[in-house]
Amino acid sequence: MNCPVSNQRVRVLNNKPVQESREFVLYWMQAAVRLTYNYALQYAVFSANQLGKPLLICFGLTESFPEANARHYAFLLEGLQDVQRQLAERKLSMVVFHSEPEQMVEKLFHKAVQVVVDMNYLRVTKNWRQRVASNIDCSFIQVETECVVPVELVTDKEEYAARTIRPKLWKHANKFLIPWADTIHVENQLVDIPQIDELTVLDLQGEAKELVERLNVDKTVPPVSHFVGGETEAKRRLAEFCRSKLRDYEKKRNDPSLNCGKVVFLVFVCWRAKYLCLVSHMSPYLHFGHISPVEIVCQVQQAQASKTCKDAFIEEVFIRRELSFNFCYYCDKYDAFDCLPTWAKQTMSEHSKDPRQFSYTLEQLETAVTHDPYWNAAQLEMVQTGKMHNYMRMYWGKKVIEWTTNPEEAFRILLYLNNKYELDGRDPNSFTGVAWCFGKHDRAHMERPITGKLRYMSAEGLRRKFNIESYVRQYLTSNQQNKILSVFYGNNNNNNPHKRKRTTK
Repeated sequence: MNCPVSNQRVRVLNNKPVQESREFVLYWMQAAVRLTYNYALQYAVFSANQLGKPLLICFGLTESFPEANARHYAFLLEGLQDVQRQLAERKLSMVVFHSEPEQMVEKLFHKAVQVVVDMNYLRVTKNWRQRVASNIDCSFIQVETECVVPVELVTDKEEYAARTIRPKLWKHANKFLIPWADTIHVENQLVDIPQIDELTVLDLQGEAKELVERLNVDKTVPPVSHFVGGETEAKRRLAEFCRSKLRDYEKKRNDPSLNCGKVVFLVFVCWRAKYLCLVSHMSPYLHFGHISPVEIVCQVQQAQASKTCKDAFIEEVFIRRELSFNFCYYCDKYDAFDCLPTWAKQTMSEHSKDPRQFSYTLEQLETAVTHDPYWNAAQLEMVQTGKMHNYMRMYWGKKVIEWTTNPEEAFRILLYLNNKYELDGRDPNSFTGVAWCFGKHDRAHMERPITGKLRYMSAEGLRRKFNIESYVRQYLTSNQQNKILSVFYGNNNNNNPHKRKRTTK
């Protein structure tokens, strides 16, 4: 029987043999917390059946993942509960160990015929895999699950922009955009879960938020109720998006006033519902591996919507997302100011001494007490819901560059806030999104004070394009709105240093 997983997704991480006398194949689940479109799980199942061995699936829950807090852990745990239940229905054993992931594998490999792991692209998680590869004595296989096209197959270098990677991705796409073949069935059942003195099994029974309370993790940012983790919920949201939102996506996706947020509909205005929430909300589920980008693209391609709408969405979830993975995979400084292109750093340096009309501290920004109600609403949306409308996310980032003493400080603040509050923070897409605000994957534009040749976004543009006050009302009280708007419009009547005018440079 041929392996159902493309060999272009598979990479051997060490040169150790398959230890056929041992007990089970070990699948170290870490990036892909799901059952379907999980090629690492599929490979592990195939290997176990070929070797006539049972399969043990394990996940290492560390309490020390950089910048993770209760919000992130609750969403992760909901996903683990969901996939554990699905696997149990197929009589597959999945155990979550309260352990550093690499230490977990180092305690278990003595009983493993082979270890299979999914792939990740950031420094911390790459280091886990490199350490395990050096320390175990059995075959160690990595299977790429989180990109449509394997990152090294696309190109062997960091790409400059979407336009340079787009044809390279589409060249290979059809080989990988194929429906899931469900082969998740293991012929030999695992009789007993191995008992290792140094490993503690984490019981996932109960509410995820209650489980988080028992963990020694940062609890300064609480879990959210707007989003529930797990593959089941991810699929439900995807189906809803394809069924009722995709057809309006191309025209209305950038309008934050159509964001559902906290809006409550009365019966007599429910006709507006079809225009609301036109974003897919897939990014948190993609970040935690609760859904595959391959499944998303395949579902969108089959949906009842215009080609224009489908293409617009696929450009985001496929081309732009995999550009971000290319960036983080090939640029080790993806979270440092040095990752930015030379022209961007140069233009910001030339304007670093330009006078700022407004200047805010991290505390003021984090608590959303700026003069700009639109920015404040975006910050509060992120703090309260764990997600910010994508168009406002760009505006949010651009404004911080203007309101801090230097661009390096702005870069640090944006990464801090993004990683702290966003459910999809600490992700290649998020790191790339912050860098984009500073010129990454972009080009030089008309020169202005402070921001130089960076792309500029204005409050006037929001008012011109959208019913932006509707967005503000979702997150600011009437008193907050009135107080800020009076200051805001007063300041805008003054001489604004960002008013469109050409410089002599």
